[in-house]
This record gives sequence, C-alpha cells and structure tokens, in this order.
Amino acid sequence: MDSYLVPRGYGQAELVEKRSRFIGQVWRVETEEEARARIEEVRRRYHDARHHCFCYVLREGGVLRYGDDGEPQGTAGQPMLNVFLKEEVTNAVCVVTRYFGGVLLGAGGLTRAYGGTAKLALDAAGISRMRLWAVLAAPCAYGLYERMRQLVERSGGVVENADFGADVVLTVLLPAEDVDAFRAAVTELSAGTVEVLLEAERFQPGPP
Repeated sequence: MDSYLVPRGYGQAELVEKRSRFIGQVWRVETEEEARARIEEVRRRYHDARHHCFCYVLREGGVLRYGDDGEPQGTAGQPMLNVFLKEEVTNAVCVVTRYFGGVLLGAGGLTRAYGGTAKLALDAAGISRMRLWAVLAAPCAYGLYERMRQLVERSGGVVENADFGADVVLTVLLPAEDVDAFRAAVTELSAGTVEVLLEAERFQPGPP
C-alpha cells in the first residue's frame, strides 16, 4: 500500500504585511465536500474580511483547486497551492483570510504574503506520512528498556505505550515493511530473549 504525506493536524498562523493581516489555516481532509465545508466555515467566521483565498489538494482523483477571491489572478490561490505541491502534501485544504490594511502590496507582495502565510500554517499543522503501520508488542526486562526505546527510534518507529509490570511491555508502532528488520535487530540486541509479537496493522498517519 502506498504512503503519502498529509497535514498532521490543524494549523493556524498569521502574517502582517504593510498593515494587511493574513490569517492562514490548514486542515487534513478526505473529500472535496469536506474541503469546501472548511472554506465556508472560514467565510462565516471571518465574515467581515475582504478576501478568503483557498487551495486544496486531494490524492483521490488528483484534485487540485484554488481560488483568488477577488485578488489579482495568480497572486493568492496559486502561490498557496505551490506550497503544498513543493512539500508533496496531499489531502489538505488551506484558507488564507486577508484583512486589508489600506496599503496596496502589488503582485509580488501579495504572492509572497499568501504563499508565506500558507507555509506558516502548514508548518503549524505539521506533516505526517500516511502508511501501513504494524502495532507490535515487545516485552523486555527493565535493563533493556532504554536500549529498546532507542532501537525503536532508530528503526523509524514510535513507542506508543510502556506498561511497567514484572517486565516492561512496549507497544511499538512501526512501518509494516520494516518489521522483519526490527525483529532481527531486537534478537541481536537481546541475545534472543525478546520476542516481538504482531498485534495489528493500521493505515494511519505517523512520522514523516
């Protein structure tokens, strides 16, 4: 199953340029209907703003959409979209709201402001990789706990939980394609005393 990059969560950022206030927001979405609902939500929330420029990218169907909402053509939605294309992030919608400050920015200034605000909002949201993850249980002795935790991180995984009982039982989230290599590394680290058990597989966002 393919992997791809998506926003980790909701992100918001602001930029002020020559008294114009730009408010950028990013969400992860799955459908065009969901993207449009977010855009309308912003229009209602900031109903007194002059412009609500947007872009969205959807993996299914290769959908790319943007709108300048009254700004000069090519100065708002396209620069915003370019941020997501450059970062290779999909299943995302971004809206940048502008409160006009009374000073014209020119085409170059608008392009930088809208693109820059979109990038700040995406940075605030973070980026995750959608992929197939294996959920593993790894019981180990207390003396191995720290080295096991470090091995998980080096292997590109995440320790979701650690249950401290008679032994430590780590719940590990690891890219499914890396399970065999991780098991071999655990066997070497523990001299064969730790058995890694596969509990489930999930297609979900994780570290990029």
